[in-house]
Amino acid sequence: MNNNFWWLILLVVNYLGLVSAFKLFKKQGMFAWIAMASILANIQVIKTIEIFGFVTTLGNIIYGSSFLATDILSECYSEKEARQGVFIGIFTILVTTVIMQVCLQFQPHPTDIANEALDTIFSILPRITVASIIAYFFSQTFDVWLYNYLKTKFPKYLWLRNNGSTMVSQLIDNMLFTLIAFYGVFTNEVVIQIFVTTYLMKWLVALFDTPFLYWARNLHLEDQKKLESSASTSA
Repeated sequence: MNNNFWWLILLVVNYLGLVSAFKLFKKQGMFAWIAMASILANIQVIKTIEIFGFVTTLGNIIYGSSFLATDILSECYSEKEARQGVFIGIFTILVTTVIMQVCLQFQPHPTDIANEALDTIFSILPRITVASIIAYFFSQTFDVWLYNYLKTKFPKYLWLRNNGSTMVSQLIDNMLFTLIAFYGVFTNEVVIQIFVTTYLMKWLVALFDTPFLYWARNLHLEDQKKLESSASTSA
């Protein structure tokens, strides 16, 4: 089984996990998912893969799912909760980086088998973190604003505000992150290829997340109906 197959499996697993988190824990589940996605995306992005014939980085799916999480918060709760999710993501990235940089300063015991791997993964994290925070802040803030703007202008078209806000904000995110994280690390040709293919992957991720947003909204509406029914029965 090749990378294309595993990419599709990873896509489904991520979105099923996100909707499950929402069903089980409501908005707290989305906050937890955003925090988790912020950490995993910054680890996965270090790995370069070939998929559908292009060179790109891993992490596009889990990172893209954080945009779905803020869209769910905007759709089912409010812009305030969505912005809170954005700041939770930034806080998580910062604290994870600081803690792991301190951990790397410990001298490993002669029997240790993990230090070299940890150093390989987390020694590059500060640059990835700077790129992530800058790209994440501007793209996610824009995404929350545009989603709620489109929700006001086109209240009936959930697919439009979902895809429109995510695809535009992902372009901003991808441009900032690729330049800051990889310029000078790889050749210009590889950087350009990573930019193009990564955005295409993020575009696909955004396209596939629409049914899961409808699913999450329906779950939220069902919960609201149950609460209203329970309140009327109690009255």
